[in-house]
Amino acid sequence: MDQRVQTVINLMRDNTGRKLSLSAMAPLVNLSLSRLRYLFRAETGISPTQYLRLIRMQQAKDLLETTFLSVKEIMNNIGVNNTSHFMREFKKIHGVTPARYRTRLATSNDAPKSTENL
Repeated sequence: MDQRVQTVINLMRDNTGRKLSLSAMAPLVNLSLSRLRYLFRAETGISPTQYLRLIRMQQAKDLLETTFLSVKEIMNNIGVNNTSHFMREFKKIHGVTPARYRTRLATSNDAPKSTENL
């Protein structure tokens, strides 16, 4: 992968809670905005905006699995302000709403374990 694209991806991952501007990142990797967009899509197959959304939704999923933070707190941690937009995006990527995901996770962890292999 092009090192400049990898640098932008690392910036995205390290700063998910902050508002990121592609126009601010382009000079950091010595590219114009349009060239960065083109190169990013060529390397990853998706736009930088879509990539950042995937990173944020994966981070939200990880927080739902590993913390007791509320959905609002998770949204704040990943830099999303609009609740309905967050719910819609999470469901689009993971197939269920954040609350339903957490409920399913809790239910699967409470399910009796098979003793067949003991």
